[in-house]
Amino acid sequence: MDVNERDILNVKDLHVQVATEKGFSTLVQDINFGIKKGKILGLVGESGSGKTVTSMSILQLHDKKMDIRGSITLQGRELNGLENKEMRKIRGKDIAFIMQNPMNAFTPVFTIGHQFVETIRSHTTLKKKQAKELAIDVMQSINLPDSDKLLKNYPFELSGGMLQRVMIAMAACLNPSVIIADEPTTALDLHSQSLVLRLLDKIRSEYGTSILLISHDLGVISEMADDVIVMQQGRIVEAANVLELFDNPHHEYTKRLLRTRPSLYSQKQSYTYML
Repeated sequence: MDVNERDILNVKDLHVQVATEKGFSTLVQDINFGIKKGKILGLVGESGSGKTVTSMSILQLHDKKMDIRGSITLQGRELNGLENKEMRKIRGKDIAFIMQNPMNAFTPVFTIGHQFVETIRSHTTLKKKQAKELAIDVMQSINLPDSDKLLKNYPFELSGGMLQRVMIAMAACLNPSVIIADEPTTALDLHSQSLVLRLLDKIRSEYGTSILLISHDLGVISEMADDVIVMQQGRIVEAANVLELFDNPHHEYTKRLLRTRPSLYSQKQSYTYML
């Protein structure tokens, strides 16, 4: 996949090693890709293929034992090697992260509203009341019902699907350039999956946000992504436009993934039939 300066996010020659008792073990190597404004790049591969290591490297949330080499730029700014203080300013504001289990993203002892407002205030000069108004506006704009009431809830009072949608609203509220969504639908039922995917697409189309969508589910990728990267054992084995990849895969590993994929389409057909 071509990498150029027009890309919002650029990863070039990424190489990640981790220190072990026997020396260094390579986790990912020769990773190169870029994402253009308003595009969704799908990153697929089985567990252990290096998808999450790649995303954690972009966010600079890696273990201290890891050695990360290469270039990671966001709108031309180098992220690799930035001080933690500087990265904290970037994470959430310029590059947002949606994790697989939404319950892990919230502190159970504080209300959703408290956490939403503090997230906004940590990256802006808004007062508490203004931050709350922004939170409600964003939630309403992406069709989250009873936003004011939702903010008063504690995380355990909401379903996984609703929590995931709130987390996406939090990710979108500061209009980041890039959202990294790591398996955002895995823990959800089919109906919630569909709502979350529609929500991500709405944010992309309305805000021009670029999305790195990480998933082992090729059905999700085929529906959402513009381009796809396939990873195996820490390397990119194939990169193509989504239609090209699904219609004419080249690598044997990609072909095997496609043969064994669960069909989101057939699941949706079943779901529609049940309705």
